[in-house]
Amino acid sequence: MRTGIIELEADHPGFNDPDYRQRRDEIARQALDHQSGQVPPQIEYTESENRTWQQVYEGLTSLYPTHACREYNEVFDNIGFSPDRIPQLAEIDDYLKSKTGFRIQPVAGLVESRDFLASLSRRIFPSTAYIRHHSTPHYTPEPDVCHELLGHVPMLAIPEYADLMQKIGEGSLGASDEQIVQFGRLYWYTIEFGVIRQDRELRAYGAGLLSSPGELAHAVQEKPDIRRFDPDEARQTENPITTYQPILYEVCSIREAFYLVAAFIERIKQGL
Repeated sequence: MRTGIIELEADHPGFNDPDYRQRRDEIARQALDHQSGQVPPQIEYTESENRTWQQVYEGLTSLYPTHACREYNEVFDNIGFSPDRIPQLAEIDDYLKSKTGFRIQPVAGLVESRDFLASLSRRIFPSTAYIRHHSTPHYTPEPDVCHELLGHVPMLAIPEYADLMQKIGEGSLGASDEQIVQFGRLYWYTIEFGVIRQDRELRAYGAGLLSSPGELAHAVQEKPDIRRFDPDEARQTENPITTYQPILYEVCSIREAFYLVAAFIERIKQGL
């Protein structure tokens, strides 16, 4: 899978920082040169980049015990993350392969929805390796290595979550353009912003929540409109990307989300 280097939007915190832009493009180019099946390239992260990682890491790990789902917390300490350095994608690739068979595919930026979803059907997770701008360690308008590793990776080591991600990818194969938009929304409201009720408390299992202190606190305090997950409703619900999520969908288990999505896909395939 290949994608060109994505130009920064004017509202990106690093837009007016030429050094940041040059460094981001340098890391993205290494992803462009990567061949599928190869070991992800090693990135020599700078002291500044590791400090940004540390700020994000410490801010999030202070919330995880009371805001992240039980499954996430059980896995997190086993991965070997450290606040002192950004992990290499090659290390994570080995870890996930041993846990659920998912592999990491370095990419230079956002991947088209159809291609991204198709990769999930093969248990391949496209991941960026550059990090957000140091001026806003708790915010990024695009997926970065903090989002990928702290948000997605622990959950991808959980079989039920890995199965759910693959199932959504499988459902997208052969889908129309309109259906791709709908599968993207299902992905958004489960994999990225899913919440789960455990011991009567709301907890996050979606990576978009687990990688954002603000979103995570906002969700668990139940400030959004929390609804029972209904794929037929979720696929038609627009998802804002520049504000806190106004609507979140709740399940009682990740396995329930899988069965609901699987049943929905079966109905779609049968034309119902």
